[in-house]
Amino acid sequence: MRYDLETLPERIAYKLLAATTVPRPIAWVVTLDREGRRNAAPYSFFNIMGSAPPTVALGIMADPRGLKDTAQNIADMGEFVINLVPERLVGAMNQTAIDAPRGVDELALAGLETLASTHVAPPRIAESPVAYECRLVQMVETGPHQVLVIGRVLAVHIADRFLIDPARAHIDTPALDLVARGFGATYLRAQDSFQLERPTWPLAAPPGG
Repeated sequence: MRYDLETLPERIAYKLLAATTVPRPIAWVVTLDREGRRNAAPYSFFNIMGSAPPTVALGIMADPRGLKDTAQNIADMGEFVINLVPERLVGAMNQTAIDAPRGVDELALAGLETLASTHVAPPRIAESPVAYECRLVQMVETGPHQVLVIGRVLAVHIADRFLIDPARAHIDTPALDLVARGFGATYLRAQDSFQLERPTWPLAAPPGG
């Protein structure tokens, strides 16, 4: 079956992409507006895009009212913090996804404590095991009120209990217990994994060859 996305409505395109691009990591984004009011919201069109320099990309979809608060705040202030989401915080994360009026503090609504960031003004979520402090590099308008945010990661915070060897940046990744978005309203756990070593050239002869 072939779907021509240039002729189909947006809701069908969303279903096709979101149901097949899984799992998707969740960026729980904290920003500040021009008045210093806090905003928090989760986004799953997100990933790291490189390490030299450290770069992230965040897709923020359309809103009938115009740019979503997150996108508007990033455009205005040029800073944001991405917090990663462990399973124990999915309830609070879901609270911050509410379609609240502009100016509502979703962090307070969800009962979340924050910690001061070191490189940017927006705070980070205290209970999140990992947080990326980011500065805007570029914002690309990909459609009416839909943007792609490219950010530079200035600092990474990882809770000490998840560090096996801090000097080597050896992290107990499974213990982070992070969740990801799946299809529809489903979420996925990051506990089911396997290892596969990358091959090197020249390729070794197959067994018995």
